[in-house]
Amino acid sequence: MAKMRVSYVCQQCGADSGRWFGRCTGCGAWNTCVEEATESSPAKQKQRAGLIKANPPVPITEVVGGQDERTSTAIAEFDRALGGGIVAGLAALVGGDPGIGKSTLLLQAVSQLALSGLKVLYVSAEESPRQTRMRAQRIGALAEDLLLVSESNLELICGYIEEIQPVAVVIDSIQTIFNPDLQSAPGGVGQVRECAARLVSLAKRTGTAVFLVGHVTKEGTVAGPRVLEHLVDTVLYLEGERHGAFRILRAAKNRFGSTNEIGIFEMRDAGMIEVPNPSQVFLPDRNEGREGAVTICTVEGTRPILVEVQALVAGSNFGYPQRVANGFDSRRMAILVAVLEKRSGLQLGSQDIFLNVAGGLRLDEPAVDLGVALAMVSSFRNKQVPHDTVVFGELGLGGEIRPVGQIERRIAEAHKLGFLRCIVSKANLSGLRAPDGLELIGVQDIDAAQDMAFDTA
Repeated sequence: MAKMRVSYVCQQCGADSGRWFGRCTGCGAWNTCVEEATESSPAKQKQRAGLIKANPPVPITEVVGGQDERTSTAIAEFDRALGGGIVAGLAALVGGDPGIGKSTLLLQAVSQLALSGLKVLYVSAEESPRQTRMRAQRIGALAEDLLLVSESNLELICGYIEEIQPVAVVIDSIQTIFNPDLQSAPGGVGQVRECAARLVSLAKRTGTAVFLVGHVTKEGTVAGPRVLEHLVDTVLYLEGERHGAFRILRAAKNRFGSTNEIGIFEMRDAGMIEVPNPSQVFLPDRNEGREGAVTICTVEGTRPILVEVQALVAGSNFGYPQRVANGFDSRRMAILVAVLEKRSGLQLGSQDIFLNVAGGLRLDEPAVDLGVALAMVSSFRNKQVPHDTVVFGELGLGGEIRPVGQIERRIAEAHKLGFLRCIVSKANLSGLRAPDGLELIGVQDIDAAQDMAFDTA
């Protein structure tokens, strides 16, 4: 049998030592020591020779390829975030705040696979089988082909996977799994990396899709080594307000699909419920207009979503005005404020500005610039933007309104929800036909957009 050697390696310079160190003797960095398990040199040479004979290089033209067949989980929003379904051998990392619904969503997904006759395995290293059964019964995720085990030993988990050969495996969570060959405690950098690498390698070899549940840090990133995100094929983040009902499943990395697609769910007693029409969720009652409220249209992947942006502009009581944005980049907001001051002559330097995106959605595309700017102008001038008006366009530093992409999808979504006017860039109107009952208003700069937005208010 191959002999295992435990060494301690610096994560910055790669210096190797036989014992733990606080400060690296090579580069002088502190707290970069990670425990790693390696095989002895003779064992490595024998293993390498066997791998070369088993997997010789072949011409790429002789490799059997094509589109991978995907397995649907019957949860459309979950499949959308994955890029269309589960690919054989997929390794996915699912992160999110504690209590956000990661375990619930994955338990629902694998239970749907089990109900369709596919064998799946749920490994719970944090809960007992009885506790997991109680949650599965509450959300209606009981199925005969859903196998459950409470285990944290990596060797036993890999043995179960190779013996059962399931279609999908959920590891809840990767920070609680430990490799007995390493002496460090579960959750350490070395343990998390070695366990994840072993599971990813097993997924590629057996064709079993592996979902790793990961805890997140205060900064919102997955806890553990950064290399963990590079090992897997897909990184999914479940976002949302802890005290709110809606959750957004967003792909930060996806080798088998787009990273722009999102899945939207609502947390209820029966589990995570899909939200097929998010525009109606993120839009409040539109019967009356309010100062500082503007409806904009953002596109997530191929899905247009209408959402309300709220701004509050008030005089500052201190020498340094506040700029607070929730759901929008505060640095981008500062740029828009500077454009309004320079190009429109608005005196916003002594004003506190607060910006909020209704529903907990985060906006990051330039097409929402015009709506955000008009929301601030509306609150500053105490004038309402009509509630039947939707706005989208990119605002340049010169005050010009630039065209945006996927204009047809945005207009169709606004027309479907009963909006009567769309304020867009004038360059977008070339060759564009307006639907019946929807007026398209093209503007060239921010001043023209203000005139058109407030002329009937």
